[in-house]
Amino acid sequence: MADSEMGEATLERKLAVYRNLDERFVIREEKYKGQQFSHIYFMRLHHMRSQLQSLIPNWKPHLPVNTVLGLEEGKECIIVGTLYKHMKLKPSILDEYSKERSAIPLVKPHNFMSTDDHLILEDESGRVKLAGPMLAPSAFVTGIVIAVHGKETSEGDFFVEDFLEAGLAPQVDRPLDSREDKFVAFVSGLSVGTNAFNPLQFQLLVDHVTGHLGDENEQRISSKIVRLVIAGNSMHISHGFFSGQTVAPKDHAKLTEPIRELDIFLTQLVAALPVDIMPGCNDPANYSLPQQPLHRCLFAGASAYNTFVSCTNPHHFELDNVQFVGTSGQNIDDLYKYSDAKDKIEFMERTLRWRHLAPTAPNTLGCYPYVDKDPFLIESCPHVYFVGNQEKYETRLLQGPDKQLVRLISIPRFCETGVAVMVHKQTPLSLSLKFLPPVSLFLLFYLCSLTLGTWNAMRSVSPQICKCDCGYPMGTALGSSMHTRLCSYFTGDILPLPISAFFFYLGRLFSPDCCNF
Repeated sequence: MADSEMGEATLERKLAVYRNLDERFVIREEKYKGQQFSHIYFMRLHHMRSQLQSLIPNWKPHLPVNTVLGLEEGKECIIVGTLYKHMKLKPSILDEYSKERSAIPLVKPHNFMSTDDHLILEDESGRVKLAGPMLAPSAFVTGIVIAVHGKETSEGDFFVEDFLEAGLAPQVDRPLDSREDKFVAFVSGLSVGTNAFNPLQFQLLVDHVTGHLGDENEQRISSKIVRLVIAGNSMHISHGFFSGQTVAPKDHAKLTEPIRELDIFLTQLVAALPVDIMPGCNDPANYSLPQQPLHRCLFAGASAYNTFVSCTNPHHFELDNVQFVGTSGQNIDDLYKYSDAKDKIEFMERTLRWRHLAPTAPNTLGCYPYVDKDPFLIESCPHVYFVGNQEKYETRLLQGPDKQLVRLISIPRFCETGVAVMVHKQTPLSLSLKFLPPVSLFLLFYLCSLTLGTWNAMRSVSPQICKCDCGYPMGTALGSSMHTRLCSYFTGDILPLPISAFFFYLGRLFSPDCCNF
């Protein structure tokens, strides 16, 4: 008894020193006075030119650096400027008012690429069309700043022989590994208020993260989660609520129900651990980047805890000197319109090499018209770079030339996949947790009876035995920490489990990733 009490007493949640670094994304004194977006492009070019010019002596030290206006035909040089990708399929506001719109139907493709695309380089003095096979238009997007080496042709184009990107920014050294394991959990795309949202499925996640689910070993893992980050699209509210139209009193409760339901879940979470919530494109926040924090008055229950933090999108924070930077996914989704990259993780890598979180803003991605800065510039390479609301879970470890090490994480929509992500704070380790959607009670009991009735037959027929030597078929083991409970469950010694734990074990049993926890 004394040993068990001592074990329970030592099972406490780990803590980490947290710093919110969202200040550069917070709009405080900025006011819109009719300014244009040329200012943000100018500040981007001014900052990135200094970065590239510091790299040119090690790249092409024998070549002069000119402006577009100073180009001379046939003379080799280097020019630094902002890329503009001319795409005939890109929608234009003028098309909406075209008199001949009935002759040419307006199409909004998901990808604007075509074989006629070409690149233009622009600086303060002018612009020039880029030619040559060195720069493939499909590999670049509007808004990035690069240096190109080449010469002007008789047609007035600039024939590119080589180019230089800024590459990964300098990185603060990662703290030395300690003996304490600490994890940060990520989830996105909850979509509370839609038909895709499953409250029981999300409750499984809540119970697991808060430590109310699983055996002692499972709870020990949960106690090592020091923070949960919700990366956008947490709720879905009807667009009619924001259209300015008068809403009938009887519809008020219906329209605000997703907010109240999300607040109930958040209150359970923040009572157990710190939670960061970021706005997304479907949340009640401003549309343009950077999205400002969701107002605390939306979450009456959760905001009463000091562990509740409403953040900007993008979100930048630090845990025990480990840098985390991420978005709710709009920047990566917009890059897909410009490029032929095979997966979203490749887009994430390119933004780090371009040193800009949202290069297509403000061209096709809405952003605030800053006058004196570009807050999306990456001046310090993060240790973890995450993007929410993607189709599937992906991860990659990116290594830079100066020993930079970045863990890239693509977080899938939870309402569609039931997947959350855990990241080890001090090592580049990332793993996913999959919560199988709970089935109806009828189907649940049917599956249980079917499983119990055919268990012995399955064991006698299956030639593949679990690697953990429990004697049961492959695919039924959930890790050594859970064998005792599951094996005794299926041999008739049914242990008393809470309903949520029963759902949890059943979901883990039939999940294809059950042995990867």
